[in-house]
Amino acid sequence: METRETREKREKWEDWLADAIAGCWSGARLSRIEAIRGDASARRFWRVAIEDPARVAPHSAIAVDLGPDDLPAYVRALGLVADPPTEPPFVNVHRFLTEIGAAVPKLYAFSAANRMLLVEDVGTTALFDAAAEASAHDAAVLYRDAIDQLLVIHCEGTRRLDDGCIAAHIAYDSRLFRWELEQFIEIGMPMVAPEADVAQIVPELDRLADSLGALPRVLSHRDYHGHNLFVQNGAIRVIDFQDALLAPHAQDLAVLLTTRDTTRVITPAIEERLLNYYIGGLSRYIGGISQRSESTPSADALMTSYRMCVLQHALKVIGRFEWLEQQGRRGYLRHIPYAIANARRMLRQMPEFPAIRRALDGRAP
Repeated sequence: METRETREKREKWEDWLADAIAGCWSGARLSRIEAIRGDASARRFWRVAIEDPARVAPHSAIAVDLGPDDLPAYVRALGLVADPPTEPPFVNVHRFLTEIGAAVPKLYAFSAANRMLLVEDVGTTALFDAAAEASAHDAAVLYRDAIDQLLVIHCEGTRRLDDGCIAAHIAYDSRLFRWELEQFIEIGMPMVAPEADVAQIVPELDRLADSLGALPRVLSHRDYHGHNLFVQNGAIRVIDFQDALLAPHAQDLAVLLTTRDTTRVITPAIEERLLNYYIGGLSRYIGGISQRSESTPSADALMTSYRMCVLQHALKVIGRFEWLEQQGRRGYLRHIPYAIANARRMLRQMPEFPAIRRALDGRAP
């Protein structure tokens, strides 16, 4: 049941939303509000129908409640920024990505008092859903287009990154890679590898995090997967970019090509083609990459880092998805078998992590 405080807050932001629509498009008015199911964040979303006799306003837009915190939990827990941001990261990163030509939604209006945004509606066709309904060839083409957008972020974004963008101050370093693996140790392992010897696995996780933390970094979306990318009029649109930071080249690729059940549409053969496509695109930017990345990786170095990123991401989400289910957020457990399969697939090519491999293969140490 809605409390008085919740009702007053809702009425306040609905008033702001109506004023924002009228301010953006003279004569337009708010027609209808429909809640949209979000993912694993504290943000909330609504699709807003707009009536405009002049037919200048879009038919719909997305209202976003930014939630109580500007910075994600890992930034706060690890103290990754020295000072609190002066504006919400969504607004800050959106401005930068717009400047470099990334295909992000338009930001129509923002209220600091209400912590609300009104942004462009990029439709309902997620990249993963579009690829799942397409032929293998067309699915590969869609993901190739996603890599084109990723190259804009990695290359043009890194080249032009300055201190005004909050992403320049947050690094996906060894501490963060290791912090993300704590849920795997505490929650994931007891569920998927109850017989594993934690004392043998922890040093390997430390070594994995240290290796990833030592890699060159570029501007990274951080959560670049097929449900944060939409296909609108045949073009890729990028959302959920507010947690951008500096990360290894392969981190976004690992998320794009393997997260959740993506391997249902990205076969190993398509994966190899897309990785080669990224490497080819990256080579066109040699000399243009910002010194923040230190160097452009060779094809062999990128593939090595990709395997490590896929492994780390798979282990992380095993723990994360178990935790989400325990918090009552349903629907995540079905993705864990895919994470285990991806981790095993990478471990077959990485003999330096025998204890992790034994654990996921179900063999006693």
